[in-house]
Amino acid sequence: MIERGLLPDFSDAAVAETAHFSEASASHGPSHPPAKDMRGLLWASIDNDDSLDLDQLSVATPVRDGSVTIFIAIADVDARVKLGDAVDDHARANTTSVYTAAQLFPMLPERLSTDLTSLREGVERRAVVVEATVRADGSIAASEVYPAIVQNHAKLAYNAVAAWLEGTEAAPARVAAVAGMADQLRLQDQVAQRLRDRRFEHGALTLETLEARAVFEDGKLSDLVPEGRNRAKDLIEDFMIAANGVTARFLDAKGFPSLRRVLRSPERWQKIMMLAEALGETLPSEPSNTALHAFLVKRREASPSRFADLSLSVVKLLGRGEYVLDLPGRSPPGHFGLAVKDYTHATAPNRRFPDLVTQRLLKAALAGAPPPYSNEELSALAAHCTEQEDNAAKVERRVRKSAAALLLKPRIGQRFDAFVTGVTDAGTWVRIGHPAAEGKLVHGGHGLDVGDHVHVKLVHTDFERGYIDFARA
Repeated sequence: MIERGLLPDFSDAAVAETAHFSEASASHGPSHPPAKDMRGLLWASIDNDDSLDLDQLSVATPVRDGSVTIFIAIADVDARVKLGDAVDDHARANTTSVYTAAQLFPMLPERLSTDLTSLREGVERRAVVVEATVRADGSIAASEVYPAIVQNHAKLAYNAVAAWLEGTEAAPARVAAVAGMADQLRLQDQVAQRLRDRRFEHGALTLETLEARAVFEDGKLSDLVPEGRNRAKDLIEDFMIAANGVTARFLDAKGFPSLRRVLRSPERWQKIMMLAEALGETLPSEPSNTALHAFLVKRREASPSRFADLSLSVVKLLGRGEYVLDLPGRSPPGHFGLAVKDYTHATAPNRRFPDLVTQRLLKAALAGAPPPYSNEELSALAAHCTEQEDNAAKVERRVRKSAAALLLKPRIGQRFDAFVTGVTDAGTWVRIGHPAAEGKLVHGGHGLDVGDHVHVKLVHTDFERGYIDFARA
């Protein structure tokens, strides 16, 4: 982390500042405009099994004309973390929580992120609520943003909720225990599918990459297990995309600048075309997310077992997202992968600094106050947040490789099925499925490109450096 310009530890000033926080100091107090009392709604959180830094809650209510109004409550982190304080300085330096297989390095002290600014079950909390009415066709009819007081009635986990929604397991205990929660979640699932279908009609990409989750037994690393998408993760993703779009348009309507999250038209489109051609498909000569979406849907149906590999190849070729300053009245680049024009990051202020910046902009706009950052500051922050996000990803990848190298050390000489994930002047990289690991192809990489499938033999590992070396077999 230090090599990448990230701070692994909080400063003494930040630690001292955090020590003075208390539950009592979280009193709701006055706000402008006044906060709505929304504690009685059936709010619930859905996150990873072990997540305690809960950033958002959701709930939905049907409307007579067949529309559904969704509400996304976002933790009011700004109520605790003040601009320019020591805790804010640390968050601004790192800009993100860093999730490694070995340890979590939170952007905010855990006293805040997992407690006082977390939307924990059974506790009243300040929030910024994004409200949107979704028509039957998935379009948004009306939207609002306002402060509120909320309470989480059920802390739920992705895998358990997904298994229940898909009919493979019984309802999670908290769903069964809270009256009306089952119907509430089914309604949210329905409206999420409306939102998703609408985005797909406009060319949002169907991708399914696998994330490696570290498994420990008695404190010892035992496996790296790939985890993909599921219905509950899709539900939350669809709601967050909608909330981020509403937020971006709200700030623009108020004449406020914003930090937009963009993914530009891919520069390596020719390689994506070649990838499709190798699979017997044709893409247009100019980047088209609708054409790419249709190709991906077709490939998922034709070869579901290989779709995660194809998705990863496409993700690599699309390039990374970035933050940019957007000023009112301008036309932002938009997000190629999501097929949306208006998109910011606003829904995870405990974990990402751009979301905290956006929250401060929102609250200033709601209060009729000037923006808390100048355009020059926001432009510099956009570049800094993009850079630190990339650095955090490199740290996470490095530690994940060390974990994989540790697991693979006894298996030197064994052969694996792999596919190419990267080709640069520095070499060729491949990924194997179990354990989920990526390494360098030190022999036999000539002529390969992203997406190619190869047989490889493990020839060397270096746990300290996170090196995993393969030779073509």
